[in-house]
Amino acid sequence: MTFRQIEPCDDTAIAELIRHNLRVYRLDIPGTAYFDENLYHLSDFYLADPEKRTYIILADDANRVIGGVGIAGFDGFDDCAELQKLYLDDSYKGKGLGYELMKQAEAAAAARGYKRIYLETHDNLSVAIHLYKKCGFAEIESPASIVHSTMNRFFLKEL
Repeated sequence: MTFRQIEPCDDTAIAELIRHNLRVYRLDIPGTAYFDENLYHLSDFYLADPEKRTYIILADDANRVIGGVGIAGFDGFDDCAELQKLYLDDSYKGKGLGYELMKQAEAAAAARGYKRIYLETHDNLSVAIHLYKKCGFAEIESPASIVHSTMNRFFLKEL
């Protein structure tokens, strides 16, 4: 397995992986990433400003996209990145790869000078919430501005 920067050829695979996961957890509703305008063009967004954002693809030995995670600046807190779109293929869950994606995201955020990472999630994603807590994220109140209006849990971690 390899971690690498997103490429335009990954856009459809990661979008479908994200949409599948959101359907499974009944979050294929407005106010989630399911309806993000740029979901099928994530590489455009992340590659446009690599000094502030990145999307890391996890690929299997055949270079098939099996997961990913992004970071980008978040204006709600000083020197803060937002953890974005952390998803894994169902067949690879429970193998510690979520923790590995988190390590990659944290390292990428720190390398870009961020001092903390914010994320928003939903009660339906209890396994993800468990991951965030195990990785040292603390639950916080909803910040003034959130990206996905359906999300109802918010976390922050100092790097």
